[in-house]
Amino acid sequence: MSQFATIPSNTAPYADLPPTNVQLFEAKARKGLSFEAIAAKLEKDEVWVAAAFYGQAKFTLAELSTLASLLDIPTESLTGGLGEHWWPNRGLGPSPPTDPVVYRLYEGVLVYGHSIKAIIHEKFGDGIMSMVDCKINVTRKADPKGDRVLLTFDGKFMPFPRW
Repeated sequence: MSQFATIPSNTAPYADLPPTNVQLFEAKARKGLSFEAIAAKLEKDEVWVAAAFYGQAKFTLAELSTLASLLDIPTESLTGGLGEHWWPNRGLGPSPPTDPVVYRLYEGVLVYGHSIKAIIHEKFGDGIMSMVDCKINVTRKADPKGDRVLLTFDGKFMPFPRW
């Protein structure tokens, strides 16, 4: 990629991010790295790493140090912006979302959410699927009619307590 790669930090979703997160995206673009490659260096999942780039998850100091080295960013810059004093403000963007990809995910929950909820209750009982203890995978699946996006949400079932 280009050593002069920039991110349009005045437009969504970047305008809503702390400057240090924008710095991460710019360095990622300059280096030509994928989230998968960065995740491998951090020994994390690519979806979690992407979430952390968007300020939706928190890197440890050790992870920030590894990122600084990998992306050629001064460690102090990352720890100064995203260190122990900083905590994520989860839930990025408007509701309903306006980005077409995010909107289609939202639409999927609107259309199929109650059906999924009913099936979860039938199979597990009264409870929820945790998004705190959840792994999400995005896979490309070949199909003669056009490649398919396979999303897997692997969340812990958490029963509602009776008290």
